[in-house]
Amino acid sequence: MKIISYNINGIRAAIKKGLLNWIEKAQPDVLCLQEIKANISQIETKAFEDLGYYHHWFPAQKKGYSGVAILSKESPLHVEYGAGMNYMDSEGRILRADFEYCSIISLYIPSGSNMEARLDFKLQFLKDFYNYIQKIKKNYPRLIICGDYNICHEAIDIHDPVRNAKNSGFLPVERKWISRFIELGFIDSFRHFISTPFHYSWWSYRANARDKNKGWRIDYQMVSEPIKEHMQRAFILPEARHSDHCPVGLHMKF
Repeated sequence: MKIISYNINGIRAAIKKGLLNWIEKAQPDVLCLQEIKANISQIETKAFEDLGYYHHWFPAQKKGYSGVAILSKESPLHVEYGAGMNYMDSEGRILRADFEYCSIISLYIPSGSNMEARLDFKLQFLKDFYNYIQKIKKNYPRLIICGDYNICHEAIDIHDPVRNAKNSGFLPVERKWISRFIELGFIDSFRHFISTPFHYSWWSYRANARDKNKGWRIDYQMVSEPIKEHMQRAFILPEARHSDHCPVGLHMKF
């Protein structure tokens, strides 16, 4: 099973940049999308069907904002929209698809970059999401949580850890949360296989950051311990340029 997660920063814009051709070549078995920024009526869903995918969308109530999706070659046994918390679900941030061998979540954790307006919101989300996962792991122990976490875990995951130490996305409280989340029984799949630096999944549009590879690794595929032995390899695809993020991927063998 080839699982790819991709914050596309607007599904309609990404399609105009060749997203559909890229999917056809990449051939993921499951594709988790974040920040779709569209409701279902605005999305060319037949184009994904023509590529052989079942598709499930969970847009935000606010137009042109947030939203997640899961595309899969196999029809899920069940799809769960949201986490049952209105302030999260109104922004379209959590979508779960259950398959025979595992359950996969497409996750979009809020950005706290506007620290005055949104950092408290983000920290509340992190607290509530932690508790939510702690509960559902009991019924769905074979979990893969894919998405934009909007947090760099360690200094190796960010191009300038010193200058960014006081910026949301690399604050001590956020980094500590990632550590605590992993302690729930999850594996950062990319770091499980690759320990070298300079691998990032997001770059600012400013100052030619992407071409200079001055990025952040904020997109993860967290794999629960019960399916650790099924992990084959993990990868990042920086050459895909439909967004300010790039895809991150994982091969599982069941």
